[in-house]
Amino acid sequence: MKKIGIISKTGHPEPLKILKELLPWLRKIGCEVYVDYETSSGLDVEGHQRSQIPPLVDFIAVLGGDGTMLSVARLVGERGIPILGINIGGLGFLTAVQKEEIFEVLEKVISGQCPVEGRMMLTACVLRHSECIAEYLVVNDVVVNKGALARIIDLETYIDNDYVATFKADGLIVSTPTGSTAYALSAGGPIVFPTLNCIILAPICPHTLTNRPIVLPDGVSVDIVLKSLTEDVFLTVDGQVGFSLRKNDIVQVRKSAFKAQFFIPCERDYFNILRTKLKWGER
Repeated sequence: MKKIGIISKTGHPEPLKILKELLPWLRKIGCEVYVDYETSSGLDVEGHQRSQIPPLVDFIAVLGGDGTMLSVARLVGERGIPILGINIGGLGFLTAVQKEEIFEVLEKVISGQCPVEGRMMLTACVLRHSECIAEYLVVNDVVVNKGALARIIDLETYIDNDYVATFKADGLIVSTPTGSTAYALSAGGPIVFPTLNCIILAPICPHTLTNRPIVLPDGVSVDIVLKSLTEDVFLTVDGQVGFSLRKNDIVQVRKSAFKAQFFIPCERDYFNILRTKLKWGER
C-alpha cells in the first residue's frame, strides 16, 4: 500500500494545512503520492485529474466530509479501490477518521493492519421511450422528488414488475444500507447495518400516512414511473447529481455488481459511530 491518491474537499483551507505536513511524511516513508489538481494548486506539487488517479494507486485518502467520500466512491466504484475517509466536514458517517488521528491510522493502512469493509451500491437508469438516456452508480440513495413549487407527484412503483402502489408524495427514496442514515432516515426509514444486502424504499411526505418505508431483498428491481405532468421533478443521486424527469419516464434501480470499499479503523465499530454522530444516550 505504497501508492496513495489524495482527493480533498474543494474550497476548504483545512486540507491544505494538513497536507503541508502529511505529504513530506508520506514521501519520507517511501510512498508515492498522487494529489488531485484542485488540491495541488494550493500546495505547489504536481496534480492529477481525479479520474486519472484510481488506476495509479493502491488506495485513496479523502480529506473532506461525506459528500466528498460519496463522489470518490462513485469515481472508483468499478475498480474496487479502498478509500480512507478523513473527516474535515460536519457529521461524517463515512469519514470516520478524525484529523488528529491521520498519521496513526495511515501507518496501519500502509502496513495492511486496517480492515476494509465492502458496501453495497446501486445502479439507476432513466428509461425514456424504452431507451436508457442516463445511468448512474449510487452509494447512498436514488431520489425522485418534486421541486420547491411543484404539487404532490404520482409515482407508480413496481418491484420485479409487480405493481406495489402509486405513491402520492413529495417524492420517493431508494436507499442502500449505507444511505439508511442519510435522507432515508429523515423520511422515517430504519437504520440498517451497513454491510447487509437489502434495499430501502421510503416515500417522502406521503399523502396517505399508511405509506411506510419498506425493506426489500437486494436482488429485486425497483421501477418508478412518473405519472404527473410537470417539468419540476428530478432524479437525484447521492444528493449530488441531478437529472430532470418527464411524464412516463421510468427510473429503474437495481443492485450494482460493484461494491464501495471503505477502510474501517480497527478500534471503531458501527455502534460507536451511531452513538457519536446521533448523540445516543445524551440528555
